[in-house]
Amino acid sequence: MLKSFKKGVHPAGCKDLSAGQKIERGPEPQSVWLPLSQHIGAPAEPIVAPGDRVLRGQLVAKKAEGLSANVYSPVAGTVKGVVGHITVSGKKKDHILIENDFSDESMLLPHLSEVTRESVLARVEEAGIVGMGGAGFPTAAKLNVGGRADVLVVNGAECEPYITCDHRLMLEYTDEILRGVELAMLACGAKSAVIGIEKNKPDAIAALSEKCGGNITVRALRTLYPQGAEKQLVYSCTGRVIPEGKLPVDAGVVVVNVHTAFSIHRAVDLDIPCYERVMTVSGRAVETPKNLWVKNGTPFRALAQFCGGREDCARIVSGGPMMGDSVFSLKICTGKTSSSLLFLDESESEGKVASACIGCGRCVQACPMGLSPTFIEEALFRKDFAEAKRYGASACIGCGCCSYVCPAKRFLTQSVKLAKKIIAERKI
Repeated sequence: MLKSFKKGVHPAGCKDLSAGQKIERGPEPQSVWLPLSQHIGAPAEPIVAPGDRVLRGQLVAKKAEGLSANVYSPVAGTVKGVVGHITVSGKKKDHILIENDFSDESMLLPHLSEVTRESVLARVEEAGIVGMGGAGFPTAAKLNVGGRADVLVVNGAECEPYITCDHRLMLEYTDEILRGVELAMLACGAKSAVIGIEKNKPDAIAALSEKCGGNITVRALRTLYPQGAEKQLVYSCTGRVIPEGKLPVDAGVVVVNVHTAFSIHRAVDLDIPCYERVMTVSGRAVETPKNLWVKNGTPFRALAQFCGGREDCARIVSGGPMMGDSVFSLKICTGKTSSSLLFLDESESEGKVASACIGCGRCVQACPMGLSPTFIEEALFRKDFAEAKRYGASACIGCGCCSYVCPAKRFLTQSVKLAKKIIAERKI
């Protein structure tokens, strides 16, 4: 029987647009704008100056104190400076601007003389690897749990519609992902690993099942959104429940994405830091949907031109359509957590005009966290944040299920996320 969590939704997958497209090299940008904040935590601190020449794979910004991550140049070229550049949030944030000289001169990290728990943790931190499923949590901090986890859960669910980059990675880099899983197990001290994959990817399930063995297993999961969310994935793969307000390690589990595992292999075995990733460019307003190796700092416009994405389409989305962000400018650049860029036409993007709540309860029925989104929204409008917290706003994972099923087309997800933010800021 396929494992799963309760509730959730079944959005149209739309993965057929790009699932059959093998990974290829993406555009070579004229310049890259490298965000200093491509991760959860403090922005990295630049260590280069205008006029410096850098190589591909050279460290250009060092991790700050505390939770942070190194940033490496994906091109060889000349540093133009640290500039304010627009981000998906609409705010300008510091980026390192590097003009590409197309020489492709590169450098690698120092080769590890031995592979031990300590050396793997140090290399993951040195390479600037973060959670590449979208969260961006520095991976070294996640793996360094002091032996408190006995199971590593590997996220191959890829439950968001349209996105297929992890699917293609599992098919084309099967051995490399399994090697990365072994290294992650060594780093966190896990005795076993479970790779969770939704059943709509039978070829990936077969490929990994054929080659893994021993203490690494593959778990076929029900196709249900948000199957890849951390709490839901851990429950589906292990039956363990992460307590509210706690981390997976409190349930004896560490979770990494398949792309993160692949990046760990590249850093440890090939000495390649994290300066590029595989992305999906898809949607019905794209001439040729693709899965691409994309250098961090590549402008979205370069991806649009490379794949034939229409800038005048109904909506452009960075990330998946459920949890991603609408894009207002193709000047925005990619980073370590950029999984996809979607160009949606009118048939894929519904213009929402909210009306009054009709009290149907569908948002309650769909919420995988068991919350009451409409009550939280009402409390938010009354500015009764203590009541919003009592209804569980702080436990929201921002999956978008409530807004997806709402017949009144209310912006429930945004309301609950705002309530959660205010509760955290005011320490209610």
